[in-house]
Amino acid sequence: MKQKIAVVTGGNSGLGYATAKKLCDHGIKTYIIGRTKEKTEEACAEIGVNALPVIFDLNNLEGIPAIIAQIAKEGNIDILVNNAGINAKKELIDVTDEEFDAIIHTNIKSVFSITREVVKIMKNHGGGNIVNISSMASQYGIPKVIAYTASKGAIEAMTRAMAVELAQYGIRVNCVAPGFIKTKMSAKALDNDPERKNKVLSRTPMGILGDPSDIGDAVYYFASAESKFVTGTILPVDGGNSIGF
Repeated sequence: MKQKIAVVTGGNSGLGYATAKKLCDHGIKTYIIGRTKEKTEEACAEIGVNALPVIFDLNNLEGIPAIIAQIAKEGNIDILVNNAGINAKKELIDVTDEEFDAIIHTNIKSVFSITREVVKIMKNHGGGNIVNISSMASQYGIPKVIAYTASKGAIEAMTRAMAVELAQYGIRVNCVAPGFIKTKMSAKALDNDPERKNKVLSRTPMGILGDPSDIGDAVYYFASAESKFVTGTILPVDGGNSIGF
């Protein structure tokens, strides 16, 4: 069988890294798109031969078509994981238009642009799988992340719209909504804010933080034939946080 090809944005750390590793471990050639050359190349070296670095800033929307065309020269892109995103913690009244726009640009516009270009490839090769990454911020209200919340709400709505429009081409589109996952970034944020950490754990029925591999496993499910009759869904991987009391 021909080796499958995947593209994972922001795959050089955290949830993206775990996702890229999961795909690579299952024999999928995975292009990891990252802005930082050293960090992205180190991640690929750690993951193994199936991981290939692509140094590119997704904020450069004009450059996305050429990057995807370059990858597509190696064959059909079977899987796209839209993981890259940015956040900023700030009270709503202090967020400037420029700060709001920066998050929308990275978290929505770049996702749309790269998806559009990959869909062109997938249509010509009989289909594929797209997995978007959302957040608990889209499941319920979280203070001080208004722009991030807006962007992730849009991602979930786009997932449904894409799934309906692209099903006719054999392209499935799904979304994983991570809960509170144990990463370096989240550990730093929660450990410095005991009240927030206690709140997170108290409303999570399973009472623990998730592991990045939990997200990788969920993405792999959507990207594999195991979910061949599933499209347009939002899957919280959160230990029950989104329905916690």
